[in-house]
Amino acid sequence: MHCLSTIPQALARVWLFFFLLTPSVLIFGFRDETNKVISIGVTIDVNSRIGKEQEVAMEIAAQKYNIASKEYNLALYFQNSAKDTLRAITLAEEMIKVQKVQVIIGMHTWPEAGIVAEIGSKAQVPIISFAAPTIMPPLMKTRWPFLVGQANKGTSYIKCIADIVQAYSWKRVVVIYEDDGYGGDYGMLALLAEALQDVDSMIEHRLVLPPISSIHDPGELVSEEMIKLKQAQSRVFIVLQSSLEMTIHLFKEASKVGLVGKESVWIIPESVTNLMDSVDKSAISYMEGALGIKAYYSERSKDYQDFEAQFRRTFWLKNPEEDNRYPGFYALQAYDSINIVTQAIDRMTSRNNSSPKSLLREIQSSNFVGLSGHIQLEDEQLMQKNLVLRIVNVAGKSYKELCFWTQQHGFTTVLHTGQGGNKVAGNTECFRGVRWPGNLDRDPKGWNMPTKQYPLKIAVRSRTSFYKFVKVEYGHNGKDDKYSGFCIDIFEQVQKLLGYDLPYKYHAINGTYNDLVQLVYNKTFDAVIGDMTIIEERLKYVDFTVPYAESGLSMIVPMKSGESAWMFMKPFTWELWLVTDAILIYTMLVVWYLEREPNPEFHGNWKLQLSTAFWFTFSSLFFAHREKMHSNLTRVVMFSWLFLVLVLTSCYTASLSSMLTVKQLRPKVTDIQWLKNNNKKVGCDGDSFVRTFLEKVEKFKPENIINITNEYKYDEAFANNSIAAAFLELPYEKVFISEYCKKYTGFIPRNRFGGLGFVSDDTV
Repeated sequence: MHCLSTIPQALARVWLFFFLLTPSVLIFGFRDETNKVISIGVTIDVNSRIGKEQEVAMEIAAQKYNIASKEYNLALYFQNSAKDTLRAITLAEEMIKVQKVQVIIGMHTWPEAGIVAEIGSKAQVPIISFAAPTIMPPLMKTRWPFLVGQANKGTSYIKCIADIVQAYSWKRVVVIYEDDGYGGDYGMLALLAEALQDVDSMIEHRLVLPPISSIHDPGELVSEEMIKLKQAQSRVFIVLQSSLEMTIHLFKEASKVGLVGKESVWIIPESVTNLMDSVDKSAISYMEGALGIKAYYSERSKDYQDFEAQFRRTFWLKNPEEDNRYPGFYALQAYDSINIVTQAIDRMTSRNNSSPKSLLREIQSSNFVGLSGHIQLEDEQLMQKNLVLRIVNVAGKSYKELCFWTQQHGFTTVLHTGQGGNKVAGNTECFRGVRWPGNLDRDPKGWNMPTKQYPLKIAVRSRTSFYKFVKVEYGHNGKDDKYSGFCIDIFEQVQKLLGYDLPYKYHAINGTYNDLVQLVYNKTFDAVIGDMTIIEERLKYVDFTVPYAESGLSMIVPMKSGESAWMFMKPFTWELWLVTDAILIYTMLVVWYLEREPNPEFHGNWKLQLSTAFWFTFSSLFFAHREKMHSNLTRVVMFSWLFLVLVLTSCYTASLSSMLTVKQLRPKVTDIQWLKNNNKKVGCDGDSFVRTFLEKVEKFKPENIINITNEYKYDEAFANNSIAAAFLELPYEKVFISEYCKKYTGFIPRNRFGGLGFVSDDTV
């Protein structure tokens, strides 16, 4: 009885399978013979999962229209392009000449779309492409006037990747790209490089893989490339463009060589992430911990739910070998492409104009909300302003949605209709709960962490001018070299404060500062510890840590003694001496005038009177006067004079005592211009940037600049008059002056630099 009941079901499945097998049977089986037929050519890879979904979705859309339309019926002609660009040419010409199609839909690669658009433009047949170039070719409208793009250009996708990189401050990335066999859309690489540069990051390495269809053994080729990638410092891998099959091979082989583990980051392309709803779940498990970007579409609308139910039934009958029967983004995109054509036909009919150009014009004016999102064309391409992307995280055999991203608002956890939601900062809310490769419980650093087996290689300059900053003592008889100094102490103290182990090893390098920069730039070493000045020229090649000491160029000059026989005159200026003498004479005259009559001691000839008055006033400076005052007015004058004398003597005594206690020194040279005008020689560290700065900025003659390699040789050069001045950076000047404070002095730096810092690779 059970067997008998299953026979009708089996027959029904077989009947429906053959009923759906040929599009023309589906289309014309229920059509009104009086309706006009609109032939639509479809060029897709019918053997791929994407192609199977698109075929079913288009059939559903066409069947729905044929049932509802009273004037037109759609006839779909599917052609298998098999991702062969040359085959697409033949198929397009055949559909236009034989099937007389009025529209061609499909093409998943831009080379294929461009060639078909060329044929369509000549035959005046509108072409709706599922592919679009990242960078629009010049004169695109003129060259392909009948081409309409139903795909995002990729600029939003690139910007989203750059925002993810910025959120985690990853400085370098590795880009992996599967070519399509015809040069590919390398515009994506150029845009990504520019977008990463805007967020202070860069592409360290580019891996371009051939099309998987052209490789005999993809696993072996990918394995060899993954082994080469281990040499890269970055562990942020961006799969910019790849097929699902190639992506699976990438993750398989990368896992074998340890590139899908702790501290690594993988970002998979939109083309793969959009398939996660429909592919076999076992394929997803290889991508454990990866971040993905997929197009957003609403699954709550009634139209979507009705479509999904019908799609699952039809897809299962046509493709029983497929385990997953749910539609993906590409199925929705294909469904909407038929709706673009049918709505254009209806509008064209209402205007009583059925020419190819009219059909093209109506297609270009499409503006509706489809299953794949808002369909609105601008310059024959899908508009970008309404695009919403979803950030997902692969977990096990499925994925979880993290947040949304819009071009206007960036990352957001809440999406409102027509709005960007509430913008959140970086990785605070949007990336909370990310499951990273290797089950890392913190955000990955994105670079190859040093180990005890492969420690951080740190270069230390052994040839330094001031040993208090860096000193290298070479070991003998098998003993290790000893590294000491202010810079070494700072690095080791900071290293102790890190929340993780950072194995490192010093390497003494006998070279210039610029030599060390190049060694880090070409990845011979990971960092440089020492007294390295941060200047713009070096920042072009390497990164620096936060400066640990200020830097500026100071001029050091010898001091000459200020002592002389006239030392007692120096407490006061000559102006003050003149004023004091004038007040003394004035006071003498006033005393003489007031005392010459009542005071007998001031009697006599006028010379005697003046001498007595002068002596009386002068001796009062030392409070040694003996003459008595008879006039009260004289006493008032003398009170004012003695008060002034008290103030002057106190100031004089203090100033003179200071001069006699501290040895008076003054610089022999005070002006850089004087050195240049008098052709004087100056000294500096020839291995540093200072020599170049003196030549190019301060305009010293090269022959007047003496290289001095040791801090003690500066004193010798000054002593034998080899140099008239020395130019040292501010930290060195402080050390030198503290040692020779009685012989030399330094001037406040006129030029400031970025300070002293440690050199590092961009990823360290």
